[in-house]
Amino acid sequence: MNRTKLFFIALAGLMAVACATDPVDEPKGAAEEAVVAKKFVNTSANAINGELIICVDEATAEQLESAEVTTRSGVTSLDAFAAEVGATAIKPVFNLKVNAERKRELGMHLWYTVSFPAEENLDEAAQRLAKCEVVERVQFSTQIATPKVTSTEIDPSQMATTRAEGVPFDDTLLPRQWHYNNDGTVDFPEAKAGADINLFAAWELTTGRPDVVVAIVDEGVCYTHKDLQANMHVNEAEKYGVEGVDDDGNGYTDDVYGYNFVDNGRVTWTRNGDSGHGTHVAGTVAAVNNNGFGVAGVAGGSGNGDGVRIFSCQIISGGNAAGVGATAAAVEYAADRGACVLQNSWGFEAGQIANDNMFESGSTGVEWTAFKYFMETKNHPNLEGGIIIFAAGNDGKAVAGYPAAYNKLIAVSAIAPDGNPTYYTCYDRGCNVSAPGGEYFLRNAASVDSGCVASTLPGDKYAFMQGTSMACPHVSGIAALAISYAADNGIVLTLPELKDIIVSSVSGFKFEGTKANYGTHGTMNLTTYNNKMGTGLIDAYRVLMAVRGTTCIPIPLGEQVILDINNFIGDGNLQIKMLESEISDEVKEKLGITDCRFMGSKLLITCTKPGSAVVKLKYVAGGSAVGGGQITGGMEAEQEFAFVVRPGIKVDEGTGAPIVPGGWL
Repeated sequence: MNRTKLFFIALAGLMAVACATDPVDEPKGAAEEAVVAKKFVNTSANAINGELIICVDEATAEQLESAEVTTRSGVTSLDAFAAEVGATAIKPVFNLKVNAERKRELGMHLWYTVSFPAEENLDEAAQRLAKCEVVERVQFSTQIATPKVTSTEIDPSQMATTRAEGVPFDDTLLPRQWHYNNDGTVDFPEAKAGADINLFAAWELTTGRPDVVVAIVDEGVCYTHKDLQANMHVNEAEKYGVEGVDDDGNGYTDDVYGYNFVDNGRVTWTRNGDSGHGTHVAGTVAAVNNNGFGVAGVAGGSGNGDGVRIFSCQIISGGNAAGVGATAAAVEYAADRGACVLQNSWGFEAGQIANDNMFESGSTGVEWTAFKYFMETKNHPNLEGGIIIFAAGNDGKAVAGYPAAYNKLIAVSAIAPDGNPTYYTCYDRGCNVSAPGGEYFLRNAASVDSGCVASTLPGDKYAFMQGTSMACPHVSGIAALAISYAADNGIVLTLPELKDIIVSSVSGFKFEGTKANYGTHGTMNLTTYNNKMGTGLIDAYRVLMAVRGTTCIPIPLGEQVILDINNFIGDGNLQIKMLESEISDEVKEKLGITDCRFMGSKLLITCTKPGSAVVKLKYVAGGSAVGGGQITGGMEAEQEFAFVVRPGIKVDEGTGAPIVPGGWL
């Protein structure tokens, strides 16, 4: 079936007559007006002119599918409307050339985009469409908000030429990626060690897998970048096929590294108005690691071709943003192309959509339909479905923007190198977890960028940027690591399990005092953000341990503490007796353990080196002694734990629970 149905203005008179005699053209009173009003999914605010999205009934969808390229679609009321407004096309939103049966089950074949001259009054056209009896829903093609980007290109002379000490890979800018491993020396006011995603420890377990695919829904990704090229997901049928031909028959021509849904063609990044935003986001997810230059990606591999793969679903081009129809098609394409993680640093302005019901619009909104399809598509054997991660938004409001705020997606807020919220981050309602997003600050009236996030920029360049857009790909990269680690260990995760792991594997927050916003943004009252930055600061190592089923025990650096192991077994209310457990010399050396003693249910320990290690601790299950011989008692039990030694952690010696006077737990 040809996806485009053309309508010639030459038949306008004939079609106008047909519309005039159509019984649905004239209102029949208040009851009919109420029926028409219920068909609208949204309003025309920020909508694209000359475009409307409709959901039709089953019979009409069948007629539209079977219609040839003619002057009529065969549906009287739609043909009449098309002639009246001079419509140029009615085409399906979604692509039935791939996985058609499943898409029909979800009703995706019922959605169509109607295109007509932009000078037509959009609201009036929508009202006329809604009166067509075959149209069940009408949706304005709302444009997403284009990101407001400030970037500072990194001077090549600032890049190291030799591998830095204390970092696992030789990427020359890795020491400046404080957001992966913050030792407190980053040039930022009151920078705090440990305000990061604890990535170095996670890299000891996995750095990614090439069978894990992440779709970057954003500006176009510069797939020729020397630090991204090796980790691009390549459509080889198109790469080695005939230019201008849909070689793999998936409905998209020349989609080698993804597809441009704004201009309907190849991915681009050099048009006037492009900012490099998509390329920067992509670098945080999967810049190639250990290649001797540039930055490292969260899931970029170890330098042996083993990083996760990415491709571009371009919804912003030359400063122009796609509407919801094209954006929904991009999400569908991501699922059909094999992605199991959907990275989204875009959205609508916070507060523009009021609640989940408005976003779903009765589960018939076109973008919700696409998200549902992605979440229910299994593209990796170790994840049942696909996970969707969004930037919470940079409006500084106490609510995430949509789609991020929707309760089935993960919304990411942003922190700075001081472990505190950034001035711009959305927080509170709809926000699920936090990650480093970076922040500029002023020194002697000059803007300093060292506290921002370093990543790739088109043209083999690198830059600092700030935003929840930069925080979000940290979480997407960690999700990719989690799937990789599950695959390494033969574990199959359900989508709810992976989402639960991500939002629970965190360091908690407790904020105190105030913070200057390093510009014209005034002063922040930090207590406002308590319990409102999602569940806490995501920890990559804890995520992987949760995939493994291993409980993490946080231990402060360089302090003697007494940990109550009761708090880490069962529901935390057990009363057990610890047994002497052998901690290997390797673990003692790695964590600098200078003291380790067992006392009842408690463990006295001092760790002088930051790091993580897995240990097995023994205890008595039932009673105060192990039974045997002349003793009736409990059984000897053993459980695996991960010691996580980090600066900034404090422990209540009475309960063994981590506490902190301010910042993160």
